[in-house]
Amino acid sequence: MMKSKKITVNLNIHVKYLFTIVFIAFYLIASAQIDDKNEEEVNQVKKNKIQTGFYIGSYFANNYSASTYNGYGYDLNGDQNTFLNSVMYQKIKNIYGGGFGQYDQIANALSVDQGQWEFNESDMPRNMSYIPSILVGLNFKIPLVNNSAFTFNLNSAKLVVEGNFNITLLKVSGTNPALNSNIKTFPIKGSEQRTLFQLGYQKIFGDHQKMNFFLEIGFNGTLTKYNSSTIYINDLQIDLTYTNNINNIPVINSTKNLIGFGIGAYGGLGLNINLNSQFTAQFLYSPSQEKVNIGNNPTLKIQNGVGFRLYYNF
Repeated sequence: MMKSKKITVNLNIHVKYLFTIVFIAFYLIASAQIDDKNEEEVNQVKKNKIQTGFYIGSYFANNYSASTYNGYGYDLNGDQNTFLNSVMYQKIKNIYGGGFGQYDQIANALSVDQGQWEFNESDMPRNMSYIPSILVGLNFKIPLVNNSAFTFNLNSAKLVVEGNFNITLLKVSGTNPALNSNIKTFPIKGSEQRTLFQLGYQKIFGDHQKMNFFLEIGFNGTLTKYNSSTIYINDLQIDLTYTNNINNIPVINSTKNLIGFGIGAYGGLGLNINLNSQFTAQFLYSPSQEKVNIGNNPTLKIQNGVGFRLYYNF
């Protein structure tokens, strides 16, 4: 239920900001229609000018690589840890859970007696998924003949991945199992940075019109970096980004699997709007076949984006 509420809040935020973008864009369109009297001149100027601008939109990441944040972590060879060697088990059982005779902070967070809880492999996160994120960036376009152009896009997004894990209480307070279940569910959250490098070709269909449809296609390079992973047990926050597996010295999870660059392809289709002699707007849907090169067995997967571009003609 907690995850469902968080996803709903995030989606509502994206819907609100997209409506704001649409409102601003239509305001610009209306203003341009009043100010721009010579449509033929607009198109002639646009054909000969390099354009640069910005992009803002929503990015919907494929969940394939979300398992990178499932709490297991990776050894120095880049292989996923076993359960007993996992970062999550080590943190919950040995560091915060009373291991080696220490104080049991997990029991304190659960409001139970020391040691009156259990954490097994079946309790590990298995439902990790990305939350829709905001993608922003800079775009460049070099016009060619017949309303075509070479394009270069540099876009970036900070992604959040969420899931749940369980802890089992050994003693249940109260007599109603429906209200006092011994299985407690808690959230796990990760953070990831992606930068997209896109080099491609764009074609606008139709001449001397305010609005035209367009298509684009090209190569896509995705630079992905694992930033952090955290679990929350009521008020207790435990950082899984670092582990103490090597001589009890904190080290970051093997960077061999947590940062990488992958080559793929992208496409796009949408509506091109000539605002005036200096500005061009584009609404577009942009699917991409990306290799998110982190975690185990990275492979090409479809990602999706919708957004708004605004070009300025030099």
